[in-house]
Amino acid sequence: MTQKLVAGIEPPYYTAVFTSVRPESPEGYAETSVRMQELVREIPGFLGYESARTPGGIGITVGYFRDLESLESWARHPEHRAAKEYGREHWYESYSVHIGKVERSYGYARD
Repeated sequence: MTQKLVAGIEPPYYTAVFTSVRPESPEGYAETSVRMQELVREIPGFLGYESARTPGGIGITVGYFRDLESLESWARHPEHRAAKEYGREHWYESYSVHIGKVERSYGYARD
């Protein structure tokens, strides 16, 4: 899970919201997750991500991208595509992806 929120991004930018249901710790998932985090950071226009999971297995990851081109570059990345395919076959009971354009953004942080 992410402990620090992504903040201070000047709109417009894009989000990819990945919501999934999977078992608590499927074999090979943690290693693949670490690899995906390494790879996405190499995508020009990637701005960060936030992630959370419930004890019941529902997970939400929000990726932030400067533009659609950078988001689509991530979607087409060969290792990312292979991980998605493997996940459908072995890890996920279900998932959904929502792509959005952020036109307004604000936050709060206690000092």
